[in-house]
Amino acid sequence: MAEELSFPTGLGTSTEDSISLLGQDLAAGLMGKVGFGELAFWLVAGRRPSSGEVRLFEAVLVALADHGFTPTAIAARLTYLSAPDSLQGALAAGLLGGGSRFLGVTEDCARFLADTLAAAEGDDYDAIALDAVTAARAEKRIIPGLGHPVHKVQDPRTPVLVRIATEEGVYGPHLRLFEAIGRVHPQVLNRKLPLNGAGVCGAALADLGLPVDLLRGFALLARAAGLLGQIAEERRRPVANQIYLAVDRNAVYEP
Repeated sequence: MAEELSFPTGLGTSTEDSISLLGQDLAAGLMGKVGFGELAFWLVAGRRPSSGEVRLFEAVLVALADHGFTPTAIAARLTYLSAPDSLQGALAAGLLGGGSRFLGVTEDCARFLADTLAAAEGDDYDAIALDAVTAARAEKRIIPGLGHPVHKVQDPRTPVLVRIATEEGVYGPHLRLFEAIGRVHPQVLNRKLPLNGAGVCGAALADLGLPVDLLRGFALLARAAGLLGQIAEERRRPVANQIYLAVDRNAVYEP
């Protein structure tokens, strides 16, 4: 007889009369007892987070959910205008715009911090930060998480996330290094830039022990809620057609 097929999973399975998720009975053990943020963390990390970790994690999700008429929001609204029968298409259009300038900075910053820490010796975070910023400047590389197009002095999300991490005892090396970069970079760049919210979110998620290579996924998870809100508002108070016409009617042909 041929061997019976087997596909191991530590996530979800189901039978005719039950659903199991993370080794728990979904209906009896999780529904109404576990919040969505806690579940998302648990699904990826493979362990149930502490209450303090959940608080910081959900604060990150809130911080990344929506920032107004960003390119991702405009893409979602314009796609919904074009195909109102495809809600999933509008959401996907917005999510596909998550990259190195919007949303992806969360992962890029965490990777920069993690790589810097892995190569560093000692725990003098200011010295480590100074070396990292100096090297990035010499190589003409952007330092992820530094600077913001709107918040020129301080991103209001950054001190709040640092405070929550400190209160919950999950303020770790990535956040320490990120704050050190905020202190020392003017010595190298000859100007002071704010530590942006996407960057501090990446540092916080890395300190929670979540895989750096998956952190953009959490940014997209948060932004999915924001995009759904954008589409809901587009239905109530449409602006996508105005945006489309503003561009189309002012297009100028230049050979």
